[in-house]
Amino acid sequence: MSRIQQLYRSEGQSPWLDNLKRGWITGGEISRWVERGVRGITSNPTILQKAMESTDAYDEQLGDLVSAGEAISETYWDLVTSDIGDALDLLRPVHDSSGGSDGFVSVEVAPELARDTEGTIAAARTLHERIAKPNLLVKIPGTEEGLPAIRQMLSEGHSINVTLIFSLERYSEVMEAYLSGLEARDGDLSAVSSVASFFISRVDTETDRRLEALGNDEALALRGKAAVAQGKLAYQMFLDRFRGPRWEALEARGAKVQRPLWASTSTKNPAYPDTKYVDELIGPNTVNTLPDETLDLFDDHGTLGRTLDTDVGQAGADWEAVGRFVDMGDVGQTLEDEGLSAFGKSFDEVLSALATKAESFKT
Repeated sequence: MSRIQQLYRSEGQSPWLDNLKRGWITGGEISRWVERGVRGITSNPTILQKAMESTDAYDEQLGDLVSAGEAISETYWDLVTSDIGDALDLLRPVHDSSGGSDGFVSVEVAPELARDTEGTIAAARTLHERIAKPNLLVKIPGTEEGLPAIRQMLSEGHSINVTLIFSLERYSEVMEAYLSGLEARDGDLSAVSSVASFFISRVDTETDRRLEALGNDEALALRGKAAVAQGKLAYQMFLDRFRGPRWEALEARGAKVQRPLWASTSTKNPAYPDTKYVDELIGPNTVNTLPDETLDLFDDHGTLGRTLDTDVGQAGADWEAVGRFVDMGDVGQTLEDEGLSAFGKSFDEVLSALATKAESFKT
């Protein structure tokens, strides 16, 4: 077995691919990743922007849509939903064989809706209606405004990937939204799924920057510790929340746990091991979504072994130590704002690029 396959079969963690482009669907690359052990796919506006701008694979469909007089914004969603639908079909066997626990493909609502609860609800409903397949996860940012939308979608029986989580406080609110959303739904809950996407490496990038700005040895010694420590503490919160009478009542109705999903797990700092955010966060009932480059690195030389619930005491001590120097609440808010801004920029840029290409088809 490959290390990717062993990650799931030996350690209970589902490796997902954090990339999607049409050429990989039509050329068989997605199927090859599934054969290597990938059990799901995530995408976001930045990934979709790169896919659409770096290839001519979308030109034929785009030309047809332009000829039909479709607006650019709607054209974008036609291109996206076409890719997502095809990827869902490729992952459907994984979904079925796992009893509905894996084989998901995620698509995100428009970034401009991140602070708009009602707009997010309407957009998420539309995506679930438009791509009516059981292994679809609609991504909703875990912003303050996103939480009521997440709760509402779950109460309607829609499966949701809660994305852009950067703090323990927000993660607690996300789990509450999941539980209360399920409680608001009558009947069987077995068809409802959710993951909570906790972004990892960016936490170290921002925290390290602030520690380095302080310039003292004690602060510098804490670089590279915040992200993994927070991940381990988040996992303890997950274990605590999904047990006891409240959870057991939902579980009796078929509910699945909302698995933590580790996102942003490529290593940004070359001083750190290139598989750091995989090796140090391995544990059951979790997902790690990785760019293809990081999946290849892990498959080549990653370290297998259950690490997520080891040295939890040290993780707590590291987290407390970092917190004496850095306001981690502010780090979380900064990263949320930056993430939304980056995705919004990518969304605007791809619409602009599509508009330019559409004009070229008219000449």
